[in-house]
Formats: sequence, structure tokens, C-alpha cells
Amino acid sequence: MIMSKKLKILLELAGFLLASLLVFSVLSMMFAPAGNRLKNQAQKQDKTINYVALGDSLTECVGDATGQGGFVPLLAKEIENRYTVKVAAQNFGHAGDTSTQIYNKMQSDDIQKALKHADFITLTVGGNDVMKVIRDNVSNLSKLGEKDFEQPAKDYQKQLKKIFENIRQTNPKAHVYVLGIYNPFYLNFPNITALQNIINNWNTATEALVREENNASFVAINDLLYKGIDGESGISESKGQTNDLLYAADSFHPNNIGYQIMANAVFKEYQVNNEK
Repeated sequence: MIMSKKLKILLELAGFLLASLLVFSVLSMMFAPAGNRLKNQAQKQDKTINYVALGDSLTECVGDATGQGGFVPLLAKEIENRYTVKVAAQNFGHAGDTSTQIYNKMQSDDIQKALKHADFITLTVGGNDVMKVIRDNVSNLSKLGEKDFEQPAKDYQKQLKKIFENIRQTNPKAHVYVLGIYNPFYLNFPNITALQNIINNWNTATEALVREENNASFVAINDLLYKGIDGESGISESKGQTNDLLYAADSFHPNNIGYQIMANAVFKEYQVNNEK
């Protein structure tokens, strides 16, 4: 009788332990993945991505009336929100710089140090090379044609190649996003009827060069900016219209909405390269 009671107690204890073990196993299966996700998320939040922005006034953010820094911080914020990481951005943009001037400034210790540690790079270049041709022929704009831009375009491509060589000597792996140029000139120079073809040819040549590079992408922005929000092209001041994506003070640089559109375009390409 006593043995029977002891056996019963042992069986009940064994059953309790077995049930407890089963419950523990089920709970572990249910909550372990969530715990791992939280751990992974915390690790991602601790990760810092180094972003270096090179270029001209578009990188410096001329035209952003909000004073928040143009497309560079907007792009950084989009990446932070999407990938739960921190983006440390360094902006070396300088208004008015041609491809030659950008290359020369890249030789500075500050930029070389930043490039060495960069995870990705953006580059706005070429707009001032086009503007130099226009300024050099300002007294004869109506006769300015595509041939007048052929040699400047070749010179620009050589400089762009040198920019890439310099980046790759310092950092072979960082992905480089080269933004195309856009055409705000129909407002300022409506007499140059061939300018859209010139801009298109310029961008086509830039894209071809970028395609030859490893870890590099061309980001087209011309069609996104020069037509404005309503998509009207060929707008001129004689019609009393302005491009609502350009800075009202100069009708040349993007405004804060234009910079957001640029950031979105780069971010879209960034996603393509980071979500394969």
C-alpha cells in the first residue's frame, strides 16, 4: 500500500516534470525567434554607415530654403528609416565647382580620409562644366549648338574618369552613385533650343562611363526635375510660368521639393544595390 502511494507520487511528479518540460519547450520555440529579432534589430541600430557626398552646388544644397542640407540629409534619413541603421554623412559639396575643381579638392587630407572609410558615395558633377560653355559664349547664345559642347564633354569625361580612379585608389569597395545633370536652362536661356539634346547626350556619356566602373550607379534626375511637378516641358518666362521644383530666387537650383525628389531617386537605386 505504501509502495503504491510512493509509486503514485513518483508518477505524478514525473508527469508534472514532463508537462513542465513540454511547456518550456513550446514557449522557447515561440519566443526565441522574437528575441533573436530584437537582438538583431539592436545590433542594426548600433551599426553606422559612413556616407561621403562629393560635388557642386547640388551637394552643397543651394536652393534649399529650409536650410536642412538638401538631398544629402534627406537620403541619409531614408536609409536610416528603412534599414534601422545610423548614417554618418560628410558633405564636401561646393557651389560652382567643375569636374576639374572637384577632382583637385579631392586631394585634400580631409576628403581622402573620409573616402577611405566611406561605405557609399554620392557625386553631383557636370552641371558647371556645361555652364562654363554657356558663360564663355554668353554674347552669342542663339548660335550655340551641340558641336560647341563636344570637346568640353570629352574633357569632362576625362576628369570624371580621374575622379573614379582617385576614389578607387583610396577605397575600392564603396558604392558610388553619380547623379546626372538636369536642364533648368530653358528658363534662363530659352534661345538655346538644342540644349535638351545637349543635356541628354551629356548624361548618356556619363552613364556609359559609370557602367564601366565596378560598384557604381548612374542616377538620372533630368526627367524628374526639368519638367516640374505638372510634367510640363519647355517652360519659358515669356509664358509667365516657373518650374515648381526649382528655387524661386534663381530658377536654376532645386528647391526643397526638388531635393526630396533627388533623394528619392538615389534611395531607389540604393535599395536595388542593397536588397539583392
